[in-house]
Amino acid sequence: MEANLFLLIGAGVLIACGVYLMLDRAMTRMILGVTLIGNGANLLLLQSGGPAGSPPILGRESEAADQAADPLAQAMILTAIVISMAMVGFLVALAYRQYRYRTDDVVERDEEDRAVAARPATPEAAPERDKSDDPVPGKASSTGDQFGPPAFEEPVKEADDAN
Repeated sequence: MEANLFLLIGAGVLIACGVYLMLDRAMTRMILGVTLIGNGANLLLLQSGGPAGSPPILGRESEAADQAADPLAQAMILTAIVISMAMVGFLVALAYRQYRYRTDDVVERDEEDRAVAARPATPEAAPERDKSDDPVPGKASSTGDQFGPPAFEEPVKEADDAN
């Protein structure tokens, strides 16, 4: 099997640029990164199908009748396109929700994750054993946690009332 070097380089560049964009804090760049990684993966799947040949349909002939194209790679590319479009649609919905909530597309550092990561590794400090009356998760105490933050829609209502 001969691989097209330019398509392999193009796939590598798309995946590398997609990973670079996914590491940014801006949600729009993350969405572009997912799209580029999906397109790079599609190019790699295209290369895995081998050289072009006659269509993989019984009874159809072309100039390259001795070789038929691999239908599995084509089916995998179609599946990858559907999956990447569904992922992009989900991320666009998340970006819209974040814009409505904060009017910014930059993902901030999560202080709660830092607090949970800084907990001791003892069984008493495990998340399912958290018994703190402190509403900030991650701080272990003996009485219990108040989970359930205030209404998530309040910033949206305030933004709607301001308009």
